[in-house]
Amino acid sequence: MMHNRQMRSTLRVHLKVALRVCECALLAVAWSGNTAAQGDAKRGEYLAKAAGCVGCHTEEKEGAVPFAGGRALKTPFGTFYGPNITPHPKAGIGSWTEADFIRAIRVGERPDGSNYFPAFPYPSFTKIVDGDLRDLWAYLRTLPPSAHPSKEHDLWFFFGWRWVVTFWKWFFFTPGPFTNIPGLSDIANRGAYLVQALGHCSECHTPRNFLGGPKSSRYLAGGKAPDGKAVANLTPTGLRKWDDKELKDFLVTGFTPDGDVPAESMGEVVTNTTSKLTAPDLDALVAYLRTLPSLPSEKKS
Repeated sequence: MMHNRQMRSTLRVHLKVALRVCECALLAVAWSGNTAAQGDAKRGEYLAKAAGCVGCHTEEKEGAVPFAGGRALKTPFGTFYGPNITPHPKAGIGSWTEADFIRAIRVGERPDGSNYFPAFPYPSFTKIVDGDLRDLWAYLRTLPPSAHPSKEHDLWFFFGWRWVVTFWKWFFFTPGPFTNIPGLSDIANRGAYLVQALGHCSECHTPRNFLGGPKSSRYLAGGKAPDGKAVANLTPTGLRKWDDKELKDFLVTGFTPDGDVPAESMGEVVTNTTSKLTAPDLDALVAYLRTLPSLPSEKKS
């Protein structure tokens, strides 16, 4: 009987794996053929700011070329480097098609079909809707091409094997665009889209397990960054002392109500992203954060 239970458990795992592979494959096919409409590059520029693209894809040094790659991201699995996403045909993504771009965002796959590592926040970006993806693509095509080569990731042992990410995806990745959350107002749903998809706030503000998967029960409740620094709790527990105006002022200026400034990484998010949002989008973002369930902050060790 024990043997039969083990066989049934194994079969369930294999079935789950097969279904997830089929799901990703079907999504990739569907979106690869849905690229007829022309994107709006001007609107795409705003979306790129809302998504914080320049931060991860620009080297952290004086005179670095925007979007030409080289930014280091240190993690427990090694160091990742943001790639060149300018339209250079060899160093960047100039040889890509729009379908290649959508496939990368939607299902986390390179044009050759291999996996991207989830340091590229496609688990959040997959929620970006089709029209916004086309606009983003149109904007990226307007960037000056840079021949700056992308750096190879420096990862520990088998963490550098892209096929291993397939297993990670089975447990921690659900592809597909954002859909409105029942019960939320239109403005709060716009905020949910900004937070969950474009802003990919959960990538930093939701703690992770030892496999690098997000702890869904601790959504946006903060914790510690890979460098050991504290990450803020964005649920009402962490923001209850600030009224809406104070929170919006912080997202625009980078100054807290008592005149303090955030950690360097969040300061960069304010500079490159939240301060660039329109007033209605800031209102929406705050409205959504106010709807979150209150979760306790991590205990300080």
